[in-house]
Amino acid sequence: MKLPPSSRSQFTPDLNICRILNGMWQVSGAHGRIDAKAAISTMFDYVDAGFTTWDLADHYGPAEDFIGEFRRQLIATRGKEALSNIQAFTKWVPRPGKMTRKLVEDNINISLKRMDVDCLDLLQFHWWEYSDINYLDALKYMSELQAEGKIKHLALTNFDTEHLKIIFDAGIKIVSNQVQFSLVDRRPEVNMIQFCEQHDIKLFAYGTLCGGLLSEKYWGRPEPRGGDLATVSLRKYKNMVDAWGGWNLFQELLNVLKQIADKYGVSISNVAVRYILDKPAVAGAIVGARLGISENMEENAKVFGLTLDALDYEQINAVSSKSRNLYELIGDCGDEYRR
Repeated sequence: MKLPPSSRSQFTPDLNICRILNGMWQVSGAHGRIDAKAAISTMFDYVDAGFTTWDLADHYGPAEDFIGEFRRQLIATRGKEALSNIQAFTKWVPRPGKMTRKLVEDNINISLKRMDVDCLDLLQFHWWEYSDINYLDALKYMSELQAEGKIKHLALTNFDTEHLKIIFDAGIKIVSNQVQFSLVDRRPEVNMIQFCEQHDIKLFAYGTLCGGLLSEKYWGRPEPRGGDLATVSLRKYKNMVDAWGGWNLFQELLNVLKQIADKYGVSISNVAVRYILDKPAVAGAIVGARLGISENMEENAKVFGLTLDALDYEQINAVSSKSRNLYELIGDCGDEYRR
């Protein structure tokens, strides 16, 4: 399997990425046990297939350690030049409070050591409390570390448009913001996309498959409850579906997606990802990788051969128009984490 050129995006002048990123939240422990040896072996399969870009975080269990060990094995088996073929985007999610240069640098150094790199490709910063404006100090120190060569690019995770603008106005160069974005959660369309387009900021979309709910597995199925929702992702996104419009409307959406998928010989998940990848400012969609447990590389590859037409958009948007307004219910991107 070889991905077509359309699978790639020139995210920054020095980073050419796969538009489907391998999400490593699934190795954090909240989705079941992961065997480290099998996981790292599978990482080679992803990269060989063309899925070269990884999304992780300091708090995703051993994710940063997996990247470090993968890099070492890659050098040992294929030479140091093979490292140029992979991109690993991590996050720093500190507790709010006073930010000092030492605190920031110490935490960056931990990620550098765990990932076995001299410089982080992309550091995505999350902050829990907007009322605590120390986040600007943190970003200022990160900018200094970027200038010193420890970070290639600064980015954000789950910042709303208002605070993204505050950071932009403070003169801090941000290249991307990672936000929840799916056929169920379309809040980025309200304000975020427009601001990002105006200021050359990209979006990485997560939750695009609603933890797996946007798939054939749940098409035509009764509403899952309790023990049916076996992972933290399923529980999280089932709550989002409930807020959006409930299971009956969700089935209506799945019916439309199934019709479209059958028309093109692809899956419901393929249609859901393609729809989001086609949105302005979206650089990529993060699809969870349960390394060594279940792999969907061949299915995910079909996204890059899929082109939706005007009728497809019309059918999908007709269902979306019946849903509740999540922007009014929850707020802008990331506001669900700050209630």
